[in-house]
Amino acid sequence: MKKSSFISTLAFSLIMLFSTNMSAQDFSGLDKSPMDAASFPSSYKVSDKQVKVIYSRPQLKGRDVNSLAPQGKVWRTGANEAAEITFYKDKSFGNEQVKAGTYSLFTIPGENEWIVILNSDINVWGAYSYNEANDVARVSVPVTESKESLEAFSIAFDDDGTMYMGWDTIRIAVPVN
Repeated sequence: MKKSSFISTLAFSLIMLFSTNMSAQDFSGLDKSPMDAASFPSSYKVSDKQVKVIYSRPQLKGRDVNSLAPQGKVWRTGANEAAEITFYKDKSFGNEQVKAGTYSLFTIPGENEWIVILNSDINVWGAYSYNEANDVARVSVPVTESKESLEAFSIAFDDDGTMYMGWDTIRIAVPVN
């Protein structure tokens, strides 16, 4: 093998080696507030869902709920992007009639009640651009206390379609029929 051919082959090999490493995908670690989904019906075996909520799950990590979701202020109902709720059929949300579609889900926490809000603005980050004029429904629900503390903010549906939200010992319930 000629010296120039060897150098060319070596140079080509080194370029390929370094260019492969430079273009390799860097995957980020786990999100501090991982995304989750809750749906009704809740069973994973049912593919014909009526309602689905996609939200991120902030953790308390020694903090209190009021510091993360201040009372009297509009909250994104989770972390990161505002939570989104999709109704695949027209539904009753609390005492409000809601057309099938996707909405952002906001809440206003309070000591004795939370206001749960469906808003037509979707694909929004947090509650920074929240616009009350685009509210589709507002439902006031009482706060109850649980003996069990939840570290991560959580949303779940029961078999009747009631949507539950819980964090620390706070629980709220919104009927969805």
